Amino acid sequence: MSDSSQRQALQFDREEMREFGYQVIDSLVDYYESRAEKPVAEKLDLDALDGILTEPLPHEPSHWRAVLEQFERQVVDTSNRVDHPRFFAYIPLANNFASVMADALAAGYNIFNAVWLQGPGAAQIERLTVDWLRQIFGFPAAAGGTFVSGGSVANLTALAVAREIQLRGDMREAVAYCSDQIHFAVSRGLRLLGFAPGQLRKIPSDENFRLPLEALRAAIAEDRAAGRRPFCVIASAGTTNTGAVDPLDALADLCLDENLWLHVDGAYGAPAVLTPQGAEALKGLERAHSLALDAHKWLFQPIECSVVLLRDRHWLPATFKERAEYLKDVEAEGEEINFMYQGIQLTRQFRALKLWMSFKVFGLDAISEAIAAGFANAELAERLLRAAGCWEIVTPAGMAIVTFRYTPANGDQTLADRVTQDLVERLRRDGDAFASGTQLRGKPVMRLCANNPRTTPADLEKTIQLMGRLAAELEVQLAGLPADNQQPAHH
Repeated sequence: MSDSSQRQALQFDREEMREFGYQVIDSLVDYYESRAEKPVAEKLDLDALDGILTEPLPHEPSHWRAVLEQFERQVVDTSNRVDHPRFFAYIPLANNFASVMADALAAGYNIFNAVWLQGPGAAQIERLTVDWLRQIFGFPAAAGGTFVSGGSVANLTALAVAREIQLRGDMREAVAYCSDQIHFAVSRGLRLLGFAPGQLRKIPSDENFRLPLEALRAAIAEDRAAGRRPFCVIASAGTTNTGAVDPLDALADLCLDENLWLHVDGAYGAPAVLTPQGAEALKGLERAHSLALDAHKWLFQPIECSVVLLRDRHWLPATFKERAEYLKDVEAEGEEINFMYQGIQLTRQFRALKLWMSFKVFGLDAISEAIAAGFANAELAERLLRAAGCWEIVTPAGMAIVTFRYTPANGDQTLADRVTQDLVERLRRDGDAFASGTQLRGKPVMRLCANNPRTTPADLEKTIQLMGRLAAELEVQLAGLPADNQQPAHH
């Protein structure tokens, strides 16, 4: 085939494909071997980034080497390394190479995993992997689920099922409940489903940032007395702010007594059930009607890889199935699953392959040990912070997260607020390690999430020493400013 005809067919010859593929693999291997020595974030050249937007639409071909080099320079080198062992911000995303290869296979073979007859092997693997997760989380044999992109869609899918099964689609006067620590994906999902803002009641969390049972019970009684229709409690299995786990077993009892749907947002924390500490904290998770889970967080998958589980697998098609004449020839009888009827997507990736492959390649015991390492890392971080003498622990290590504030020697809380608030930007500019900030009870705090199993004690020691040095520098800088002029060091 001539070069022109190859280009017209959008393909390479055999040797070019091999060369291109080997170059990509070599680049990934070099990255994985060297990432611990690289900074978490590179210094950004904003002018170069802006230049990307001015590139004209290409009509003529470029050599793939030049395109790959541009990708590495303009995308890879400007992105935070969220799988770096010293990236502790938000929820770190530590993937694994077996799953990366699974993603390449799923994309390379272009597997369409929506219709059983178009890819029965892929459908069976997704069904099997969902069942493995069902067993891990203690859901009944009748349970089922589907893979989706992320926690936002997993929560949206589960809440759509709750609306259909619990309310039969009638949302009038319906009310859902959660704590003020719930992820914004929940409120956004309810809004997209047509619920008004007032139909989600956020109960102020208790001293441990958990959903308080008696306040919830009182809110439900108040709403029933006013003629409203309580229908759903949304619990957290590991909040983003602090890793707090709502009292799942007690909430399951309450929902049983009140005939309410219990949905658990376990996007981050649910996999901790594979450890003794996590299993104790997550007791009652197995009683939920629905569960949202991000496998790209604490099951170490490349993004995107999330799952929604339901206690009854028939609830998904009852919510999402629509019939079309052009799909009659792919309708299957019996227990075959058409995943196009299990959620929002018709065209969908073969996301289950990567989790299936990592379970097979590494085994569940190794994955459980990797999760346990996150608990140990956070507990060590807490000890190091306490030993440093300049940090106040706001919430102790739990579910691999610890939160803390800077404490100036003079005890000035206004100065403590300013230093803690500005420290995130100083870390970002330094680039050698990164932790994020949040607000708890109206005060700025730092939070460190240590769920990456490749994080070492040396990484934690280096990071906490760095934070102490940068915070001390900020204290000196900010203490010299008039009180009304203590502005953040960088906007």
